Amino acid sequence: MRLAKGLYRRGNIYWMSYKDSRGVVQRESTGKTERSDAEYVLLCRRKEIKEGILPDIRKVNYKFAELAREYDNTVQIQKGYRSKKTFIRQLQEKFGHLYIRNIDTRKVERWQSTLLKTSKPATANRKLACLKHMMTKAVDWNMASEDMLKQVRKVKFVKERNRRLRFLDVEECQRLIRCCSPHLKPMVVTALNTGMRRGEILGLKWEQVDLRFGFISLEDTKSGEGREIPINNALKSLFEGMPHSIESVYVFTGIDGDPYKEIKRSFNTALRRAEIHYATFHTLRHTFASHLVMKGVDLTTVKELLGHKSLTMTLRYSHLAPEHKMKAVKVLDSVYENTEKECNNSDKNIERVFFTSQFTSQF
Repeated sequence: MRLAKGLYRRGNIYWMSYKDSRGVVQRESTGKTERSDAEYVLLCRRKEIKEGILPDIRKVNYKFAELAREYDNTVQIQKGYRSKKTFIRQLQEKFGHLYIRNIDTRKVERWQSTLLKTSKPATANRKLACLKHMMTKAVDWNMASEDMLKQVRKVKFVKERNRRLRFLDVEECQRLIRCCSPHLKPMVVTALNTGMRRGEILGLKWEQVDLRFGFISLEDTKSGEGREIPINNALKSLFEGMPHSIESVYVFTGIDGDPYKEIKRSFNTALRRAEIHYATFHTLRHTFASHLVMKGVDLTTVKELLGHKSLTMTLRYSHLAPEHKMKAVKVLDSVYENTEKECNNSDKNIERVFFTSQFTSQF
């Protein structure tokens, strides 16, 4: 069903747009999630205006620091908060002293330009995305108006100069595994054989590992969609050799039985010992995908194993399959080879007919 004129939605909340008694367009949240309730609020507002009553529109007069605190408290329970936490703090340091209504396009673009002097385009874009989402929530929470949100939305993301992904070759993988500490080695082997993210590995539970049918079941993933990853022989031997009791819920735990919260320090130590540079734990995920592509595995299958929502993300690895592309193109050899033979035979027939006719015409 179509919405009544003057009603629109932002998230789950219905908003209304109308002209007050002075003819000035006002935009206001109805505070309702049901369409019928929102229509009733809009009708009441129009009735007040018709009767000459100027609605008492709530003054939007919040500081950005208030929004930052509210936003931080809200997203703490959401996925990805660990990376957002730093962005929220940095944005609060920059804009916290300003009223939200005073944050315009010019101020944000100046901040963006300054940021690009010391940060990569990708980092600057993630921070801008965080700011835009904060302003969107500010509108939902009646802390900002639609016009204030438009000021921030006008700021465009910068083009990211993405370089080819870093991945480890076979010799580097072997060197890294040899240099890992005992508690780190199983996690590195798991990453190289599954392409799982660090958080997925640290939070992996035994109930998700099915050694009988040979797969790992992941539900709480970054994309929000579950996926199943086959267990190869190397990984099966690893899991079967790992001691665990009935009380052990998580696969990778310390002596106390609790899962590891962070492995950054031990992983960096292993990289240093292995003399591997410009790599992170996420590089192991790229390594998994890169070696699959180089072995001729199609990108659709790699996409499913990595849990990408779209094939666009997986296309980053397409340049690693030159032999696979060459094999595809060579399929045309047989087509044009047969065509060429047919053309040659046709030309010879024409020549034979021509010379025959020339020969018989002389007699």
